[in-house]
Amino acid sequence: MTVVPIDRAPIPSSPVSGSPNGACPDPMNSVLGKVRPILEAFSVDDDSLSLADLVRRTGVAKATVHRLCQELVVWGLLERADCNYRLGLRLFEIGQRVHRQRILREVAQPYMEDLLLATHETIHFAIHDGLDVVYLEKILAHRGLSEESRVAGRLPLYCTATGKAILAFSPPTLFGEVVRNGLKPFTRHTITSPGRLRGQVERIREQGIATEAEEVRLGYMSMAVPVFGRQDALAGALSITAPTYRMDAVAHTGALRTAGLGISRSLRSAL
Repeated sequence: MTVVPIDRAPIPSSPVSGSPNGACPDPMNSVLGKVRPILEAFSVDDDSLSLADLVRRTGVAKATVHRLCQELVVWGLLERADCNYRLGLRLFEIGQRVHRQRILREVAQPYMEDLLLATHETIHFAIHDGLDVVYLEKILAHRGLSEESRVAGRLPLYCTATGKAILAFSPPTLFGEVVRNGLKPFTRHTITSPGRLRGQVERIREQGIATEAEEVRLGYMSMAVPVFGRQDALAGALSITAPTYRMDAVAHTGALRTAGLGISRSLRSAL
């Protein structure tokens, strides 16, 4: 499963009090509006970026980028790497304090490890964010996916097993938003018909398990189940990903359901 970075989500346009007609001013006119694209300019493959790289990727004036980078270095959000910049350790520290996501990972991990032992395939736990799934945790056997997916990677809801499981147990308005945003193909097998996707989501709701076959990456398929927390609120989805020829749907379904139910039971007392 190839995780395609979708790291630059649109900045919310909520009304600001005091602005004419409740309109939101250009976010790039604020300091935070300029800092965000600087931090998001770094992709998963970037160890460091030069000042010129940051200017080109952000579209912010060179003098402004230079000044803000200096401040971000002082705050520990960026670090100097010779003449370049890289993301700072402080960002990692802050990220580990996000309570809900940290608890989800801690609760899910033992069940993911059990599922790994039962299947010897790559295991993911994902949550819903906007029109995407974000992978909170991933564990793999030596023969699993090593570089094709990553923690904090994003993929669209409509073409992943975890995303389909989340769609099936989310309000119908989310499905409508996904369709309006467009169903873009990743491979020749990606479902791009709203009618077909709706039928698949309805079956998932009935059966409690989602699958995708080569919709994201040729040669690979995934199975997923929804995970629930307190008051049966949808918390995320758990999946198995394996080469298509090796995926044993009959044998893996029971183990996947068992792990998903275990996480749900633990979450109800943890969250």
